[in-house]
Amino acid sequence: MNVLLVDDHPLILAALRAVIASFGNDDRVACAESAAQARERLREHPDLDLVLLDLMLGDAHGFDLLTEMRRDHPGVPVVVLSASESKNDVLQSLDLGAMGYVTKRSSNEALVAALRTVLSGGLHVPTHLFEKSGHEGTDGAGAAPGGGQRVPQSLIERLGLTARQADVLAGILRGLPNKLIARELGLSTETVKVHVASVLRALKVSTRTQAIVVVTQMQQEQLASFSWRRGRRG
Repeated sequence: MNVLLVDDHPLILAALRAVIASFGNDDRVACAESAAQARERLREHPDLDLVLLDLMLGDAHGFDLLTEMRRDHPGVPVVVLSASESKNDVLQSLDLGAMGYVTKRSSNEALVAALRTVLSGGLHVPTHLFEKSGHEGTDGAGAAPGGGQRVPQSLIERLGLTARQADVLAGILRGLPNKLIARELGLSTETVKVHVASVLRALKVSTRTQAIVVVTQMQQEQLASFSWRRGRRG
């Protein structure tokens, strides 16, 4: 696995190196302490599997660099690692194409779990930031399905989605634009737009990013409910 770490704090870079080493693979890690260095590393390492990006850099704002990365290197997933716990920063990062957002208060285990989710094709959302009574000091994150996984049948039934709407929702959760969803499903872009509108209406949201957050929360609630029922039976 080839990883690029972008952060202007040497201590954080050292800590991130240790986290990547915990994967136990033959990993190659490149580091950049500025946006300029990040651009240089991206040119030097065209085979990157993942980028961890801090939003606050000395020579550029992370959002600008994220936009640039997604434009110039669309095949490389980017995970934002930030001290900010602002909901707006999370939503903007996802809107700009990040495949995950992890706060710097998260544990090493939570970071590793997030990176594994993204590397497997999923999308990592820190759902605790969107809960009415979030738990301080925990990541509380959820992972949207990706890499060909389908939306759970229980969730489809709960939302009252058709099979085709469920397919479109799976594409939304993978961060795919309408054109790619249309290509995968053999539909016209206009038809996909109609399905997207129906899915957003079923979720009672107005944007694709909000849909990702809501579905992730629903999945986490289902997992918690299942664990509670299993514990009761035990």
